[in-house]
Amino acid sequence: MKNIFSLKTSKSRMILLFIVDVITIIVNSYLALIVRYKMDGNTVPVEDLASVNTYLLINIVTTMIIFLLLNLYNRVWSYASLYEALLVCAAAILSTAFQAFGMSLLYLTVPRSFHLFYFFFLTMTTLITRFSYRILHALQRGISKNTNRPINTMVIGAGEAGNIIITEMKTSKHLNRNVVCVIDDNPSKTGKYIRGVRIVGDRTKIKEAAKKYDVDEIMLAIPSADNKDTRDILRICNETTCKLKVLPGVYQLINDEVSVSKLREVSIEDLLGRDTVKIDIDSIAGYVRGKSVLVTGGGGSIGSELCRQIAAHNPRMLIIFDIYENNAYDIQQELKKKYPKLRLEVLIGSVRNTKRIESVMDLYRPDVVYHAAAHKHVPLMEDSPNEAIKNNVFGTYKTARAADKYGGVKKFVLISTDKAVNPTNIMGGRPRDYVR
Repeated sequence: MKNIFSLKTSKSRMILLFIVDVITIIVNSYLALIVRYKMDGNTVPVEDLASVNTYLLINIVTTMIIFLLLNLYNRVWSYASLYEALLVCAAAILSTAFQAFGMSLLYLTVPRSFHLFYFFFLTMTTLITRFSYRILHALQRGISKNTNRPINTMVIGAGEAGNIIITEMKTSKHLNRNVVCVIDDNPSKTGKYIRGVRIVGDRTKIKEAAKKYDVDEIMLAIPSADNKDTRDILRICNETTCKLKVLPGVYQLINDEVSVSKLREVSIEDLLGRDTVKIDIDSIAGYVRGKSVLVTGGGGSIGSELCRQIAAHNPRMLIIFDIYENNAYDIQQELKKKYPKLRLEVLIGSVRNTKRIESVMDLYRPDVVYHAAAHKHVPLMEDSPNEAIKNNVFGTYKTARAADKYGGVKKFVLISTDKAVNPTNIMGGRPRDYVR
């Protein structure tokens, strides 16, 4: 019994709401009649009052059934929205229609305006009783929110994602944030309000607004933006002292996944300016698994990382060839420690030495060659072009010729650098795969 009368349970709240609805239906029926006769109860005709009395019980039953069918008793009214308001209006229309039809069917006479007043009062009282839950929830949230100074937040994006983020920050009792302004590039939205927050302008206003509203944190909520737009906006945001957060770049509104919990710190991929390349490791691993692999320049920055990746995919043998013994030694010790069962050969020599590179090819007969032995620092090598030509041009030529001369090499991969795209000089070349 104690639980039934406790307002903390959903069942007790539903019973209380049911009782309140019965009372409001009764009050609204008589109030509509009194208002129809200009608030003078003495002027209400006896036959009209008798009609309301006769149909009152039927009206209560039909209205309660309509409310039950439209699920007006098992909704979370603390988060009621426009959809719930429309349901209440629909319920009031059906209740009024059934009342008008029932009274005419039973030959009960009331003024036609009575039904209009009844509809109005029923809609208003039902909305008030339902949305009072939301008002109480907002008051409780305000009391229970963190007493520390809220974090002044700027939201970039006044679309669907921005609307959801702002709503969540304004309604959640767990978030101590104050949305002070919104930025959107759509000029038709400037000066308008979203969830009570003013849209102050486009991206050019970010720095000005951040200073004016004392913004602590900026949230980029445009998941549909391309990489260029994201990069440009973040570059402007980076000129402020605000902390930056961004919604993931994949459009997630279809699955209703947009929320504050999806916000993350700005990552390097956001500033990359292009889509991140997803590498199919399994297909690449097929090139080296169970194969004999030679990596020239295997001790260098690029070559050593190649060796780490190759070693992780079970080659039959990994041959590291490098002119610098310190680099070769370092990668040798690292791989021996991490992959003790790896068959590893580390050789010292230069790709510029024809006899040395040919002897390596003749002895080990590799299946795959990764040629990473090259000078890569462009400004430095521009001061010593002869050495760059000897190593990068003739070294590559001699390595490729040795691979061809002794056969067995199924794949020869020339590793290039980022200078390969739109090269500014002859050191920028396109990487090529030479397949025998």
